[in-house]
Amino acid sequence: MVNLSAAEETLQHVAQEVSNCQRCQLHYSRKNAVPGEGPANACIMFIGEGPGFHENEQGRPFVGAAGRYLDELLEKIGMQRSEVFIGNVIKCRPPSNRDPLPEELAACGDYLERQIQAINPQVIVTLGRFSMARFLQNVKISEVHGQSFQVRGRLVLPMFHPAAALHQPSLKPQLERDFASLPDLITLKDKATPVESQNDTQPKAEPKQLSLF
Repeated sequence: MVNLSAAEETLQHVAQEVSNCQRCQLHYSRKNAVPGEGPANACIMFIGEGPGFHENEQGRPFVGAAGRYLDELLEKIGMQRSEVFIGNVIKCRPPSNRDPLPEELAACGDYLERQIQAINPQVIVTLGRFSMARFLQNVKISEVHGQSFQVRGRLVLPMFHPAAALHQPSLKPQLERDFASLPDLITLKDKATPVESQNDTQPKAEPKQLSLF
């Protein structure tokens, strides 16, 4: 059971640290860091890749076109953004929305882990391959999306990134089906496929693949 006041305090501390972070080169080009947002007792935590242009401008996650689509997907399953926690594996926008570098992922790893520990969500939904790689390595998102896995005692559900579905509309039906499974997963979280513990501080990137797929 989450100690709500302690969890809220942890999230506030992380957000403050992120806003002043200089752990990697991204702090030179950012306008606003994007620590993430949502209730400290959220049962679902969405983890994307990194902030884009609009997120960098506002300091909030998923506020561009992909964010609007995410809101639509949540509405289709009877949920609202205010009920879930939304964040990213990196907290500052990479220049030109390039893929995050291994050292950037490592620099933000502690922030994300502290958020996960504080919230203790029932389900972690990874959006895109860089987020997925934090929990599931050496797999392809096209092969495992929509399947639930028990990773280090947590239920992890990999999905395509909403931005990927916007750029490639053929992915939309798959993403919407994956979202439709979320309500049931919350009540059946103990039936996921177990996966061996993997290093969660420096996920293995696949630089030759397109981002978000």
